[in-house]
Amino acid sequence: MPISITNSTTRYGWAAIVLHWLIAALFIGQFVLGFVMMRVSSQRTAFELIQLHKSLGFLLLGLVILRIAWRLGNAVPALPRSVGPLERRMAPPVHFALYAFQFALPLSGWALVSVSMLEIPSVPFNLFVMPDLPLAESDTAESFWAAAHWYLAYTGIGLVALHFAAALRHHFWLKDAVLTRMITPSDHSSE
Repeated sequence: MPISITNSTTRYGWAAIVLHWLIAALFIGQFVLGFVMMRVSSQRTAFELIQLHKSLGFLLLGLVILRIAWRLGNAVPALPRSVGPLERRMAPPVHFALYAFQFALPLSGWALVSVSMLEIPSVPFNLFVMPDLPLAESDTAESFWAAAHWYLAYTGIGLVALHFAAALRHHFWLKDAVLTRMITPSDHSSE
């Protein structure tokens, strides 16, 4: 019974599942790391945590781009029959919002480090220098992008919490396959 890397009409494949959970873990981990790094008293530790945060942010941005490309190139499994009409209408814009925040948040972080007057290079995982975005450096721009990054982070984590609560509702209250299809990959031979 072969397990598929691609999606089927009823379930997600391995690629979508791995990307989903890896991005989820990184997104939540980045939120926690961002919260901690801004409250550490040691400047050296804060600097190292910020560099790790930037590295993981670039990784997250790359994975989100890959996830969006994968989503556009694969079938989206149909929702179970138990899903009501309101949820069917709301699912596409909610997923779009999640993708938009997952893309915008690391992009706003990249913009923030690009406009910073400190001019500290971004060196993801100490492998290469990531070029800055072509944005003008200024204290005003840095304040704008810092605020944007902060608001996007808190709104994004709120969306993730709602998404998680909805998945738990489907699994434990409605007892449908909405959550399990993102845990167990598709088996095209059984369809």
